[in-house]
Amino acid sequence: MCQSGTGLALPRKDIVFRRRSLIFRTTAFVAILCLSLVAIDCWNSWQARTVQLDQMGVASSNLARAMAQQADDTIKEADTALIGIVERVEHDGTGPAAVERLRKVLAMHVAELPQLDALHIYDGDGNWVANSRQVVPENLNNASRAYFLFHRTHEDRGPHISIPVKSRTNGKLLIPISRRINHADGSFAGVALATIEIDFLMKFYDGLDIGQAGAVALILETGTMMTRRPFSTDMVGRNMRETALYRTYLAEGPVGTAEIKSSQDGVTRLNSFRRLDNYPLFVGAALSKDEVLAAWWRETLWHTGGVVLLVSLAGIVGWRLIKQVELRTKAEGELRRARDALETLNKTLNTLAMEDGLTGLANRRQFDVTLDNEFGRALREAGTLALILMDVDRFKQYNDIYGHAAGDECLQLIGRTIANLASRRPGDLAARYGGEELAVLLPNTDVAGAAVLAERIRSAVRELKIVHAGSSDGFVTLSAGVDALSPVAGKSQPKELIQSADKALYEAKTAGRNRVCTTERSTLA
Repeated sequence: MCQSGTGLALPRKDIVFRRRSLIFRTTAFVAILCLSLVAIDCWNSWQARTVQLDQMGVASSNLARAMAQQADDTIKEADTALIGIVERVEHDGTGPAAVERLRKVLAMHVAELPQLDALHIYDGDGNWVANSRQVVPENLNNASRAYFLFHRTHEDRGPHISIPVKSRTNGKLLIPISRRINHADGSFAGVALATIEIDFLMKFYDGLDIGQAGAVALILETGTMMTRRPFSTDMVGRNMRETALYRTYLAEGPVGTAEIKSSQDGVTRLNSFRRLDNYPLFVGAALSKDEVLAAWWRETLWHTGGVVLLVSLAGIVGWRLIKQVELRTKAEGELRRARDALETLNKTLNTLAMEDGLTGLANRRQFDVTLDNEFGRALREAGTLALILMDVDRFKQYNDIYGHAAGDECLQLIGRTIANLASRRPGDLAARYGGEELAVLLPNTDVAGAAVLAERIRSAVRELKIVHAGSSDGFVTLSAGVDALSPVAGKSQPKELIQSADKALYEAKTAGRNRVCTTERSTLA
């Protein structure tokens, strides 16, 4: 039944309220859309910044590891030479012949180790005994040097790394590595000294990619700066104990990473520090935060500009949309009537799409969809699915004798009969399969149960006593084929059920019509 297109007019207050509500919702939508775009862009930008800083931390940590390994290896080679020298002096003494042999050994070590400036041996009073140089120094005494004073007052036989010194011979900045020499009774006999050129370390540091504002440093654990890039002679030997880097190292060492504002130049850097494995020094590798984030800033500004433009466009479109709402509300009455007509049309179309227009049963489309769905359900739940496929006997002759109008009435009456008998459970479906062919789909039903229902339908149709002069029985009858299966994954298809039921229907037709046949060829009269 169709409704008239007029409808009831809404009160003016309701129309005004609905208009304001729509404008409010539109405004809220535009605002939420714009805020969402801004929020998403901010979140993405922040995530990109986090990733950039994480990568920056990994890079600085790798730099610190490489620097620590290089410094440790450099000092270890010099210290190994010192161990041999100390053993030779303590065993062979410092006689003229031994000193001459010792000087050659010292020169050989210096030639083999590029980091060494020189190797020296001093007696217990700090006087020169032998060194690796070709020119013999005159009246050289190092008793005032920090490393000499340390060994004279400490019995420790391990290596000692002292604060950087400036060579009295060539003016180079050097890092002293020394070991104590003892007499046979264990008393202090002197010092064996190796001096490492700071320039050797700086050549390695200059090859590191730390950007324009990055920094690397080698620092004694006591807080003395050994060397640093960017290099300055004023920095060598500087006390670092009051700097944020040194305090952070003491608090978090021996390995760590921290964001620190440099006390040397005021640049904020991400600092990674690491202690050497064998010696009381640590390295620091720092990358400028501003340099690392420069690319992120450029990309963020481009993103922000794009988002601002997009939000502006969304705002303009939203403003125009709100204006259009006012025009739309003026034609609301016509739209309501069109909506009512459209709803009626949609219902009609939905009925036409899923229902057979003649019999009122489900059409072939709905049957195919339901078959696929119920087949899948039976497969998941390990259930059964039965199908009754029916055909009106000699229906073509009925149309030829009584006309198509009578044929349509006949199909309608049979359709109602089947619907009354076959649609008693929510999952059951009675459908017009095509022409005078009808079908009933029965979930969770075996062959025997489906055959019983098919026989009821056959009997009920016969009891309608629709006269059919072309039938041997004198009335309209139907034949039915029944099958049921339990689907198996990968082995069963819905079409197999249709093919099997159709085969049983063919057998019913061949056997004389007006009967029900199953896949086992059993017949119910």
